[in-house]
Amino acid sequence: MGESQREDKLFTVSYICSALANFLMFFCFYLLMPILALYLKDAFDAENQVVGIVLSCYTVAALAIRPFSGYLVDTFARKPLYLGALFFFILIFAGYPLAGGVLVFAVMRIMHGLAFGMATIAGNTIVIDIMPSSRRGEGLGYYGLSNNIAMAIGPMAGMYLHDHYSYNVIFYGAFAVGTISLFVATQIQTAPKLKVVKEPISLDRFILKKGIPAGINLMLLAVPYGITTSYIALYGKELGINTPVGLFYCFMAVGIALSRLFSGKQVDKGRLTQVIALGASIAAFSFFLLPSLVLFAEASPKLTQTLFYVNALLIGVGYGTIFPATNALFVGLAPNNKRGTANSTYLSSWDIGIGIGLLSGGYLSAVCNFSFAFFVGGLLDLAAVILFVKYTGDHFHRNKIKE
Repeated sequence: MGESQREDKLFTVSYICSALANFLMFFCFYLLMPILALYLKDAFDAENQVVGIVLSCYTVAALAIRPFSGYLVDTFARKPLYLGALFFFILIFAGYPLAGGVLVFAVMRIMHGLAFGMATIAGNTIVIDIMPSSRRGEGLGYYGLSNNIAMAIGPMAGMYLHDHYSYNVIFYGAFAVGTISLFVATQIQTAPKLKVVKEPISLDRFILKKGIPAGINLMLLAVPYGITTSYIALYGKELGINTPVGLFYCFMAVGIALSRLFSGKQVDKGRLTQVIALGASIAAFSFFLLPSLVLFAEASPKLTQTLFYVNALLIGVGYGTIFPATNALFVGLAPNNKRGTANSTYLSSWDIGIGIGLLSGGYLSAVCNFSFAFFVGGLLDLAAVILFVKYTGDHFHRNKIKE
């Protein structure tokens, strides 16, 4: 019994260091998120269109490198790749103040996105390696919580520093926090890489083919999430919300955090597909509720405001339930030597959906209105629920790797 408990121990020094390094890395990322557009305007007098292109370079680069990152993580020792990517990710923070023009800044954003894409794949794969498989759902839930905490406090810290200090203080502050992240990451102990038979390079080394159905499911769920995170502030103003719309993100973060405390444990009890279906159903309900708020806006502003934040909490609970379970699903479809590819497919599917949400949300709101855009999001979430229940869940059970 004692030996079994030791093997199933989750909160080891390596696991804690992995989660802490991940939190600090994402804190650096979110620290800059709200101020970069302001910096480009203030430092280079950039127009809105140029700002959008420069900022999108980061996301495009991270998405482009992920399939190759998965291949590299599965082919070479994972920790050196992780530390190398993290080192370059941190170094670029110190380079931003030295950029003499928009073009140089854009090149740095591309390099930053490449480093971030590699670091996230490697870090996510390493933490799966060092946690017991019997507690994978719980472990991924807590690990993902480090992202959510960073998402909740990073932008607020960035705006506070922007209001009181110079941009250089923010850039070098991110560099300092990142340096701590790198030091913490060096304390992670990983097992030596096992020798595996080298397979010929094929599509399956870059995209987990067995994960394609789950990837389609995840993309459908990511589109409305992308619409919400990008356009909810404008919708809040349209509804006449007289409290800071930024609270919507805080309630979302709370919902995500609360759901992660129980969803991961349910996954470890063998309820992975049930957890995903439940989370997707909650998300679908919340996206049908969100556009209906326009019906109450004029008649009952207080009720509208209350439902607005309740909706944020529901979205957080829905997606917080989905995240660790879906990550565990992808990993469950892959042998150890393809975990990097599994994580790459998982994160790439999410990023593609978010990108579609950014583009479609703007188009739908311009052609119709925000309510219609969120309603379409609800339809996509509902389609994801039906697809998962009818096909993707069964596909997982037929193809999962037995450990």
